[in-house]
Amino acid sequence: MSLTIKLHVVPHIIPHTAIRRAPVAAVTNVKLLVGKPIYGANELLPFLYRRTTRSRNMKGAVLPAIKSSLIDPDGGALVDLVVPEGERAGKVSEAEGLPKVKLTKVDVEWVHVVSEGWASPLRGFMREDEYLQSLHFNSLRMEDGKVVNMSLPIVLAIDDGTKESIGSAKDVALLGPDGDVIAILRSIEIYKHNKEERIARTWGTTAPGLPYVEESITQAGNWLIGGDLEVLKTIKYNDGLDHYRLSPKELRKEFDKRGADAVFAFQLRNPVHNGHALLMNDTRRRLLDMGYKNPILLLHPLGGFVKADDVPLDVRMEQHSKVLEDKVLDPETTIVAIFPSPMHYAGPTEVQWHAKARINAGANFYIVGRDPAGMGHPVEKRDLYDPDHGKKVLSMAPGLEKLNILPFRVAAYDTVAKKMAFFDPSRAQDFLFISGTKMRTFAKTGENPPDGFMCPGGWKVLVKYYESLQTEDTKQQKPAAVSA
Repeated sequence: MSLTIKLHVVPHIIPHTAIRRAPVAAVTNVKLLVGKPIYGANELLPFLYRRTTRSRNMKGAVLPAIKSSLIDPDGGALVDLVVPEGERAGKVSEAEGLPKVKLTKVDVEWVHVVSEGWASPLRGFMREDEYLQSLHFNSLRMEDGKVVNMSLPIVLAIDDGTKESIGSAKDVALLGPDGDVIAILRSIEIYKHNKEERIARTWGTTAPGLPYVEESITQAGNWLIGGDLEVLKTIKYNDGLDHYRLSPKELRKEFDKRGADAVFAFQLRNPVHNGHALLMNDTRRRLLDMGYKNPILLLHPLGGFVKADDVPLDVRMEQHSKVLEDKVLDPETTIVAIFPSPMHYAGPTEVQWHAKARINAGANFYIVGRDPAGMGHPVEKRDLYDPDHGKKVLSMAPGLEKLNILPFRVAAYDTVAKKMAFFDPSRAQDFLFISGTKMRTFAKTGENPPDGFMCPGGWKVLVKYYESLQTEDTKQQKPAAVSA
């Protein structure tokens, strides 16, 4: 994917005509933002939740104030499925006598995600009714009738042999890749894994070459097992990055500690360049202009499975730290944390999951750009998804109504000002769009990008990484010595 930032986001909006036709009661949960839209780029007036002030609807009726910072998690309470310390020994002993299910690395990432509440109110791997709702409706209906977004099925596949070994057992133990018991799955249900249907509905294609499909579905078992999770201890990776893996509960505490009255989340799986920084800094400025006193940025790189040619997590985190060290982003108003979810590259379907998870983490504003969670078509020379559909879907997705989607403009390198700047169509000839391919070519060849494209410290991290790849390739291509 290109690292060029082309972001034209539609916020959650209600057209003027809908407000004029609706009775007062129908709009009491909407706050009219008087004045210019946040970026002035959308013809429709955005309706963004405000924190304390009161305003009026089209007929003059006073609308109630709505708290927007640290919004409630889906279901009203964060799910926490990690067994308390005092109960752990007993659970471990019980697990030893249960049928065993071996997990893959990606399965463990999903255990991590669900156990910390990113998928609240989901309490385990999906049973069939939850799976079908997620697959066909991109949402789950709770017992009280309310709908929460759930656009990606979170499921666990097993093969015929494992199914047979489970037999009529009600609970099973889940083993990590190294054989350690990491969780118990309670009140299980086993049902058919129709891979073709799952792939077609999640990705909109069954073309070969979809990274997540090849990693986790193609060779997976023909059965799915659902149930309630009890995780025996917090998932750790011991890779030197665990201190960045803040749970939704920990993030909410940090937002409170910093006195945030708005939290805007930015997900990425690429290095941060100055175009990203321009957009994030400008977003904070706009939120201040709207009346917020202390908006906090959640810079939230994805930390689970990614495709082979993406920059590895440890390199990205080192690069992000340099961005803060060089003060491209303000460390006082920025929290850098890892989002532990695996990446599907499922475009508009997946971006709903990314947004929903940030609600549970306490973010009330979400930044989304061109072709979010997208990729090139694995067979044809084109984008797999329409680059504008992600933002449009977010503006309509069921269960995401309480999240504010922030609109963007295009950022590119201004050759006159010699820095990343918002694109000005009246002098288009002055702007340079640096693609991800071009950036990688610069780094691989040791050529510096234009001044102002990326902070020097961050760029050095990338150059070092690509140099290490070339060194490794050279070692692999070098013929083995032949003894005389």
